[in-house]
Amino acid sequence: MRLEVARTPDAAAEVAARLVATILGVAIGRRTRASLALSGGTSPLPMLRALAREPIDWSAVHVYQVDERVVARGDSARNLGALDEILVWRGPLPRRNLHPMWVDRADLPNAADSYGEELAQVAGEPPVLDVVHLGLGTDGHTASLFPGDPALAVKDRSVAVTAEHNGHRRMTLTIPVLNRARNVIWFVTGADKAGVVADLYAGGSPFPAGRVARRRAVLVADEAAAREAVVPRRRRRQPPRRVVVPLRTPEK
Repeated sequence: MRLEVARTPDAAAEVAARLVATILGVAIGRRTRASLALSGGTSPLPMLRALAREPIDWSAVHVYQVDERVVARGDSARNLGALDEILVWRGPLPRRNLHPMWVDRADLPNAADSYGEELAQVAGEPPVLDVVHLGLGTDGHTASLFPGDPALAVKDRSVAVTAEHNGHRRMTLTIPVLNRARNVIWFVTGADKAGVVADLYAGGSPFPAGRVARRRAVLVADEAAAREAVVPRRRRRQPPRRVVVPLRTPEK
């Protein structure tokens, strides 16, 4: 895992957006299209706005959701609203290239399986996404994979439905599909995340985020979030200064 630290949240958002755009551009050049999965919440919004300004061939980019709350379409708690507004309505992404999670269907397990099939149409079977953007909760959750949730144990599906957390059930990509991604971009800001960022960067963390593969992963953070992960460089120890004292010659 590589750590990229920017001074402010907005600066970190620009760094993360450029990394995502670069990866997408390479994928389009190699395979004529690219797949991107984006996490929800309010923290990624500056990154999404910066990403929408990147000059790439958006007609070749397919955007999927990493996770979504089980609420009705149009509900303000739904992550899809921000993706639609920033990337489609005000941005460059064709509407047909935004793939919503089907959380408003009555049969949620079946809806999760259908979304896995939709992933496979672009990303192959099993799906291998070009880039996944992940956030990080203060409890160490990522996507909608919370500590102790049965969805963490799912190994045979790309998409699962979680138990209720903070008032909502969720639909989420599973650990196997996250770990198959060609690239993972973590984007984390805020002093309240400093401890969990340090644990994630150090490796071996027992929380859900620590189960995501570290290869080809970049952790982008602002200074506040990275303050415990960045070890100050030690001052280089200077060798003792040699002092030459001239010998006094005896007086004649």
